[in-house]
Amino acid sequence: MSIKALIVEDEKPAAEHLVRLLGESEHEVKVLHKTDSISQTIAWLKSNPLPDIMFLDIQLADGLSFEIFKHLEIQCPVIFTTAFEEYAIRAFKLNSIDYLLKPIGIEELSFALGKFMGQTLQASPDSLLSNKVETLLQMLNHPYKSRFIVNVGPRIKFIESGHIKYFYSLEKSTYLLEDSGKSYDISYSLDQVETQLDPKLFFRISRKYIVSIEAIQEIITYSSSRLKLIIKDSDQEDILVSRSKINDFKSWLEK
Repeated sequence: MSIKALIVEDEKPAAEHLVRLLGESEHEVKVLHKTDSISQTIAWLKSNPLPDIMFLDIQLADGLSFEIFKHLEIQCPVIFTTAFEEYAIRAFKLNSIDYLLKPIGIEELSFALGKFMGQTLQASPDSLLSNKVETLLQMLNHPYKSRFIVNVGPRIKFIESGHIKYFYSLEKSTYLLEDSGKSYDISYSLDQVETQLDPKLFFRISRKYIVSIEAIQEIITYSSSRLKLIIKDSDQEDILVSRSKINDFKSWLEK
């Protein structure tokens, strides 16, 4: 069967690239129309039947495409296309929202279309998708945590994020290490902490550690595919950047 698609993309080369990939896909896709703004998309959807699927770029010339959901009930599956950084992609994953990361590749597109076909063209209830988008917006727009609360005996202590060297997990608990060298148990998982930190200042180097850029004293080649971090005033010896994170870590260092 032919899938009827609407493409919402304000960059002409990106739109043409997506159209070309859809033509190369193993699935038969008919592009009904291409729009390049929030207002144009709303106008088209109001005057035409819903497509089977929408490919929706997030950053459009007249704002974020999430605004469309505030004006219309979108009752067809949506796949967002985005060039957002890793921290935002986690927000998509946590909310089970489908996305394609630019530049889009044929394998990723084919997988997304295959998943769509596997759902037998059954769109999620609009209220569910709208709720997911609202939660996503809150995650993308919320201010990063400037401090964390820890318990010190019967007292509560505030620790500024700028005074934290790294966060780590140990025996199913999560801890932070502050400038003084003291560790404190916190009531968040490492995955939760990761979404609450400014990605320019902190990086998840492995399943066990999130480190501060300010705390890194030295970086040593540990093996042909690993890096070892020396943290200021810390005697911890196993702070290693995982193999899968090395390229992203090096890019983060240059931001």
